[in-house]
Amino acid sequence: MEIRKNEEYIVDIIDNGFEGEGIAKIDNFTIFVKGAIKGEKVKILILKVNSSYAFAKILEIINSSEYRCKGDCVYYNRCGGCDLRHIKYEKTLDIKKKMVQSLVNKTLNNKIEVNNTIGMEKPFNYRNKAQYPVGLDKDGNATFGVFANRTHEIIPTKDCKIQTKISEEIAKYIIEFIKENNINVYDEKMGKGVFRHIIVKVGMTTEEVMCVFVVNEEKIKNEKELILGLKEKFPEIKTIVKNVNNKNTNVILGNKNIILYGNGYIEDKLGGFTFKISPMSFYQINPIQTEKLYNLAIQKAELTGKETIFDLYCGIGTIGIFASKHVKQVYGIEIVPQAIEDAKENAKINNIINAEFMVGDVEFALSELIEKRKIMPEVVFVDPPRKGLDNTTIQNLLKVEPKKIIYISCNPATLMRDLKILEEKYQIQDITPVDMFNWTKHVECVSVLGLKENVKR
Repeated sequence: MEIRKNEEYIVDIIDNGFEGEGIAKIDNFTIFVKGAIKGEKVKILILKVNSSYAFAKILEIINSSEYRCKGDCVYYNRCGGCDLRHIKYEKTLDIKKKMVQSLVNKTLNNKIEVNNTIGMEKPFNYRNKAQYPVGLDKDGNATFGVFANRTHEIIPTKDCKIQTKISEEIAKYIIEFIKENNINVYDEKMGKGVFRHIIVKVGMTTEEVMCVFVVNEEKIKNEKELILGLKEKFPEIKTIVKNVNNKNTNVILGNKNIILYGNGYIEDKLGGFTFKISPMSFYQINPIQTEKLYNLAIQKAELTGKETIFDLYCGIGTIGIFASKHVKQVYGIEIVPQAIEDAKENAKINNIINAEFMVGDVEFALSELIEKRKIMPEVVFVDPPRKGLDNTTIQNLLKVEPKKIIYISCNPATLMRDLKILEEKYQIQDITPVDMFNWTKHVECVSVLGLKENVKR
């Protein structure tokens, strides 16, 4: 049977894919159906046909899954922020585990069984950072919200279930001020206008709030009145920063920060430690799950207090500081200078004297530690960006041969690619998914790699 665009079919959903989409087969031809759940029978409309697969949308659910739940967000179908909102939460954890297991089975020599996904008791309003694009609605009025899936059309949002309520309230206040004071918002096509983004960071434990105006032009009309209004309306705000980004880019933040109120940072507590968070800092967006993640990573490392450890892609030093009380010495590497400044300050705030943090590209800074300074780690923690480890870093790890590598990953696909190479000398002992991004297709993993017994250091 030839599958054609704009044709309708009735299909059985036989599985869920890596992004939570339903998978159906017509004469062994794969159809990906957004919003469908394994076990359902649905009527679909074909949207796009490729040589070996097609994409479709649901027209009618004929037999519904027991795991389907009623939508609680009117923006769900257009937003793209939550991929799995139509599925009961416990089932999303199972889908994420199976997705990681499928990659293990396809990629690794050691087909270990993936552990159950560690979920969250209350998987709502968990994000400690909101990044709202600012633009115009269809009537030409200033608005904020989220980009529609795969577009730069702004969908105004209300009562987002994964953001903090105060983030939305602050953004609403700023938008009303923009309207009342006739402040231009940024036009991507023309490269003109003032306001580009509103960023709100929240210390979930301390309840301290940072507000960042991302602007195309340094001057904001009636800026002092805006600051005074925010301070009066939201006493939780501890600092307000203006970030200047006048480049035609999808990167949200520019390089120039101007502190308008406060000291330019907020603090939060994680696992009994205090962390300083600046506008440029990378800080995990779900602190409740982050604490579980880091405690799991340290537990799996089986530290004795005698180890020298490397914390690669260390950010503001969170993992290294968590591990510091369990080891002899920590060396952290991060390419973002501001993050390393924060890491050093965080070590100082927490009276950590056995941690050294340095600025550098991990690819080259790791060589500096092991070749020039002759420092050899017993355990290495790696927490790279979505693209995973570069080949130089992998080869350095294979050369140094730490007894254990704890690989924390936000992208199971690049994780498996890297583990496949590291299997040359390492036994993949344990993989545990952690649900850091509730209701989305994303999943974090903690993997434990042990040096094989036949490899001599």
